[in-house]
Amino acid sequence: MRKTVTGVNDSLEFVLERLLQTGKKPDRASLWCLSNLNTEEAERVRDVWAQLPPDLRAEAASWLVKMAEADFTLDFSQIFWMGMRDEDERVRETAIEGLWEEEDVRLVPRLAQCLREDKSASVRAAAARSLGRFVLLGELERIRSGPRQMAYEVLVEAHQAQDEDIEVQRRALESLAYVGDETVVRSITACYGSSVEKMRISAVFAMGRSADTRWEQEVQRELYSTNPEMRYEAARACGELQVSEAVSMLEELTEDTDAEVQQTAIWALGQIGGDRARHILEHYCTVEDEALRSAADAAVREFEFLHGDLEEVFANLSEEIPW
Repeated sequence: MRKTVTGVNDSLEFVLERLLQTGKKPDRASLWCLSNLNTEEAERVRDVWAQLPPDLRAEAASWLVKMAEADFTLDFSQIFWMGMRDEDERVRETAIEGLWEEEDVRLVPRLAQCLREDKSASVRAAAARSLGRFVLLGELERIRSGPRQMAYEVLVEAHQAQDEDIEVQRRALESLAYVGDETVVRSITACYGSSVEKMRISAVFAMGRSADTRWEQEVQRELYSTNPEMRYEAARACGELQVSEAVSMLEELTEDTDAEVQQTAIWALGQIGGDRARHILEHYCTVEDEALRSAADAAVREFEFLHGDLEEVFANLSEEIPW
């Protein structure tokens, strides 16, 4: 593709000029040229972006996130990094979401600043969710201790802040769940005992994410909640904790009145494994409901990956490979 003298390719320049002239988002297929920008292109986009109406910036950012989710080869990270400083809170929130796979530790102080200082609760909540990724990377020793500690400290601060929005507090707790220290355990316990249902739901979410079997009784208890959102999180937590005692209760939830609860119960059975779970999943692989059948097919594949007979797998491989 031919480059202009400024280092910006013609397709990108055409899209940017169209944005400036019409004030409307170009067709989705045209936006691919915003991926993998070089330095000159990124500067050109930054100049044009600042001149666009807020609604158009918000709509374009949202489309880029959807495109990146659908095609892993697309990289709009430079635009999302830029969007984190946008004047419009919708763009800032979407930009943070768009960086969901970014593992560059330079993002940690930016997210920490958003969590501490952004005026928008939705942006702060997005930052709290995103920081959880770096807490996990730290627990896995895939990043240095400094960024991990910064992420941990700002999340604890946000969760414990009495004047913070509840949505921010609960997302901070969910991100902290990867850490098994007493501070986090006490926070989960306190939130599970809260009179605020949303906070209790996040506590159950955190129990599952923690991989700590101390919470098995609590998550099983919530499978009988009258709140479908709680049943959903409890079923997921049972799967994450691989609570074998929950299989019969999860079987009941496969007939829940809420479709998302049904599908999550099926997913959880695939995580837990065992003969009974396999039998239930095999049944749902034959039902007429396409969503349930698809969920069961995926759960069976996960079941085989997690609980399959490795000796049988290697035996099959030895038959196929001419040694």
